[in-house]
Amino acid sequence: MKCPVITFDNETVGEIDLSDTVFDVTPRKDILARMVNWQLAKRRAGTHKAKGISDVSGTTKKPYRQKGTGRARQGSLRSPQFRGGGIIFGPVPRSHAHDLPKKVRKLAMRCALSAKQRDGKLIVVDSVASDSAKTAALAQKLEKLGFNSVLIIGGAEVDQNFRRAAANLVGVDVLPQAGANVYDILRRDTLVLSRDAVQHLEARLK
Repeated sequence: MKCPVITFDNETVGEIDLSDTVFDVTPRKDILARMVNWQLAKRRAGTHKAKGISDVSGTTKKPYRQKGTGRARQGSLRSPQFRGGGIIFGPVPRSHAHDLPKKVRKLAMRCALSAKQRDGKLIVVDSVASDSAKTAALAQKLEKLGFNSVLIIGGAEVDQNFRRAAANLVGVDVLPQAGANVYDILRRDTLVLSRDAVQHLEARLK
């Protein structure tokens, strides 16, 4: 399928042929949901911790004698039923990551790209570069293009001037081609790819 190639000055400089196997598959919400859950679970720190009875600082003395008080028998003030006692089955440090087959991950990326293409939210630019690192100049260009929430994926390395110019813009994310991922594609309204990024994604997902 043909797609026009523009510049950030909104000038058409040609067209590019997008692979149907990558940019024109039927999006599946179940696959996208699995992929997003996998990404978010993988990035969780898992540093949560609650103190069990063995972690609580306190005496090991029996609170009162076993019989004759008329109250329930107790063995420790660090038990969960007492204020300041331990937590039963509380969270412990662990990894939340789980496995997801590589085929499913590739299919999810194809679904995300195809969804943007079908909605008319996929833009291909000639290159992601800027002559200056001025945020105001880049913001003006993006505003003329109508980009309020946009993910911009450049080449193997993002141009430093462009990265600095976009760093303080709200709703604008910039990634190198190797950093393209389903979650960031879906969380932004518009997806902007450079020519190099298109070639890289097609080689990676075919």
